[in-house]
Amino acid sequence: MRSIRTAFSIMSAVALVAACSSSGGGDAAPSQTGPVTLTWWHNGSSEPLKSLWQQVADDYHAAHPNVSFQVEPIQNEQFQTKVPLALQSDNPPDLYQQWGGGQLASQITSGKVKDITADTSGWIGQLGKAKDGWQIDGKQYGVPYVLHAVGFWYRKDIFTNAGITAPPSTMAELADAVTKLKAAKVTPIAIGGKDKWPDAFYWAYFAVRGCSTDTLKSASKTMKLDDGCWTKAGEDVKAFLGTNPFQDAFLGTPAQQGAGSSAGMLANGQAAMELQGDWEPSTMAALTSDKDLSSKLGWFPFPAVSGGKGDPAVLLGGGDGFSCTTKAPPACADFLKYITGADVQKKLAAAGVGLPVNPDAAAAVTDSATKSTLEKAQKAPYIQTYFDIAFPTAVGQALNDAIANFFAGKGTPQSIVQAVTDASTGGR
Repeated sequence: MRSIRTAFSIMSAVALVAACSSSGGGDAAPSQTGPVTLTWWHNGSSEPLKSLWQQVADDYHAAHPNVSFQVEPIQNEQFQTKVPLALQSDNPPDLYQQWGGGQLASQITSGKVKDITADTSGWIGQLGKAKDGWQIDGKQYGVPYVLHAVGFWYRKDIFTNAGITAPPSTMAELADAVTKLKAAKVTPIAIGGKDKWPDAFYWAYFAVRGCSTDTLKSASKTMKLDDGCWTKAGEDVKAFLGTNPFQDAFLGTPAQQGAGSSAGMLANGQAAMELQGDWEPSTMAALTSDKDLSSKLGWFPFPAVSGGKGDPAVLLGGGDGFSCTTKAPPACADFLKYITGADVQKKLAAAGVGLPVNPDAAAAVTDSATKSTLEKAQKAPYIQTYFDIAFPTAVGQALNDAIANFFAGKGTPQSIVQAVTDASTGGR
């Protein structure tokens, strides 16, 4: 993602030289003697990532027989509670899913997140700016394996049937598309309100479109939302909610779990759009029997907001990575090197689980809509990290809760801003 509490630039990351894969096929990873077992928590709880990560572990073990894995796939939303509890215990996992930023800064106060600066110094520079989101005070506490950008995934077939000839580029055009889709008896936009973070994408994007890039960067560092554009973001959300663009009972719909999720609704043609990350095609593939889904999908960035100070080319995004804990052996950092190597990166790109951090893997992105996402990300002048990750954990959670309450008809645009102020200052 970015250095602590700031956004990263995918364009810069992709433009740099590839990371090398782990070398050799000896009995152990460098500096590792004796057999070890790495407990690995990741969020690949569904296909294709679940099997892909298992294969990665098996392949690494084949090359390093002294290193075995206890792989534990965990549903994405459970990490928010499981990781803090694990870091307070005497037996955390060796390796766990990590999104960096202020959330990582909160976790290292436990004393259980390993400083891998020395272990990665020989190769981490090849990841370019992508590595910065997993740094705190210049020290490396994790490594990214994919980067992300958020935008609207849509069904081209449903758009055509509703008479929508081009993806919306302004909010006025999006409102017109919503009207046409309703007339065609199709839910315009699916959202997984039960999980809260999809709600936050909307507020965040209205802020990204309404606030200047300098204002975004400053807020990510200071957590001060004193510019009027932050309150206006809530007002824009309110106006958008007034068009009733989502499915009935959206507050109880999960984002990615089951065919009835918002991802499942889009995959099965029950909705025309969903505001989600570039990982969505691979998520949807497991939720539908439609083998031609990929050819029906398109992607477009969040539309421009009239009167906004934000650059319409700026994107909202983030990244996925892993951190080692202090109990982990040296093999943990070497495994991170292996994951960012060209071979594994190409597999991740081909599976559609994210935008590769290794530029040598870019050609492995074959899905046309995901290619469009990657191209927009490469050209983006700035990518704002999701605010719940850019901010420390408690502040990010307070923000998400306030936005979710707002979507449920509680609170005001100002109460969202106040929630961040209260959480960052302790209510002073």
